[in-house]
Amino acid sequence: MTLQRFIPAALILSLLSTAACAQAVVDVKGAWARATVQGQKASGAFMILTAKDNAQLVSVSSTVAGVAEVHEMKMDGDVMKMRALVNGLDLPAGKAVSLKPGGYHVMLMDLKLPLQKDTTIPLTLVFKDAKGVQSNLAIMVPVSTTAPAGAAAAGHADHKH
Repeated sequence: MTLQRFIPAALILSLLSTAACAQAVVDVKGAWARATVQGQKASGAFMILTAKDNAQLVSVSSTVAGVAEVHEMKMDGDVMKMRALVNGLDLPAGKAVSLKPGGYHVMLMDLKLPLQKDTTIPLTLVFKDAKGVQSNLAIMVPVSTTAPAGAAAAGHADHKH
């Protein structure tokens, strides 16, 4: 009797994990968030996203921030401007898209607590595939004062402010 109850539960868990794997439309590498100091209310999170097929990063959320948005920083003449990407960030099939300091990034605002070095924070990424189907990917992001070694080696070393 106990075994009969176990089999359906195991089958359900197996199906759920298969569905979760099938929905992973984007590979995330090198994720990290910048550590903050006491009283600082905003920070950024960075990573490299590679979609299997054309997709978009349409939104982000985190329990540590009141507001989380996908942002773009770019030069407008002699002025660096930052803006939220209200229509999402395009992720072309098979092409790595870097979210890095000074470019596209996740902006975490109205922080509920300081982001301390050597901790992790939860981040949920919401993607939309070419057919308009949305999927969520929850990740734990390490907090650091500098980019991981791989990002620094690729020329994306920490930008001091």
